Amino acid sequence: MQRQRRLAIGAVPVMLLSACGGGGGGADNAAAEEEARRRAAAGGDGSTPPPAPAPAPLPPSGVAYGSMSRASLGVGASLNGALPFPADNAWNTDISAAPVDPNSANLIASIGLNVGLHPDFGSGTYQGQPIGIPYQVVAGTQPKVRIQYSVNGDASQAYGDESDPGPYPIPLTAPIEGGPASTGDRHVLVVDRDNNRLYEIGPAYPRADFWECMAGAIFHLDSNNVRPTAQPRWTSADAAGLPIFPGLVRHDEARLGAGGIRHALRFTVQRSRRAYVPPATHYASSNTDVNLPPMGMRVRLKASYVIPSTFSPESQAILQALKTHGMFVADNGGNWFISGAPNDNWDNDRLNSELGSVKGSQFEVIRMEGLVT
Repeated sequence: MQRQRRLAIGAVPVMLLSACGGGGGGADNAAAEEEARRRAAAGGDGSTPPPAPAPAPLPPSGVAYGSMSRASLGVGASLNGALPFPADNAWNTDISAAPVDPNSANLIASIGLNVGLHPDFGSGTYQGQPIGIPYQVVAGTQPKVRIQYSVNGDASQAYGDESDPGPYPIPLTAPIEGGPASTGDRHVLVVDRDNNRLYEIGPAYPRADFWECMAGAIFHLDSNNVRPTAQPRWTSADAAGLPIFPGLVRHDEARLGAGGIRHALRFTVQRSRRAYVPPATHYASSNTDVNLPPMGMRVRLKASYVIPSTFSPESQAILQALKTHGMFVADNGGNWFISGAPNDNWDNDRLNSELGSVKGSQFEVIRMEGLVT
């Protein structure tokens, strides 16, 4: 996890390179590059009444926005059609017809025109650990434990002043990104399905009866006020101040094929700008180059790209999601690395081959509004 004002934590191999929390400077971007290498009648009197507000769109069959109640319990559990946040939340909106940013070409070029997408998740293990960012769904009765914001007991190295205080209902046995021995991002994500809350911490270390970590955040999955406590420029367990879990590619959605993923995704870039755009709340660089992506920048797969019918249902689902909902820059890391959750049903060879054939030149940046520098 790279921080602008605190110490940096160790690197992660390329296959495990996923989002990390906090800010970074120019040196942080360099460190991220190193990590990447290793990991939408008239009235009765003749007058025209004001138009009635358009009815809210009905959710697709089997989909429930802003309620986790239908989710199963456990590590990597299926959400069974549950989607974090209301339908009109930024994570769930259709941006396929949104205008293109005037600086799109330069921004995309900085990430890599000829670089293919990389699934930063998969089946099996890499160096003995699951590939991707794991999560666990718990019930509302899950006991809460203390959260200590520090690094080896030193609170000055953590982001406690930008974190939500505990306790959190995170089991001390919850899965850690990269595994128990990891020296990398070590994100821990837990969804409380009964209270519609998301708890995210990292880099996280289980102690005797509490978690020690650098940063933590609580997100309200049933509201557009996703983190009521957050202040401008606050980080989270993610560099951009965003929640991690809503942007993960999950197999329970991807297996449904095109249209199965109904939310935006998250990805990383090697070099970012000292700026962020909502819904992000934090930047992760000291570089002011306007041709570098700010945190929270959203890209989409161009309408002109034709998704091959020969691709697996999972790849088709991911690519259609990138056309409809796009993906947010969430952290410094490998260029075009898409985050996802581990699952034994992923076909790593097909994912890497099919997604890798889709190059950066096939993407465009959605017009950015509300940029903060």
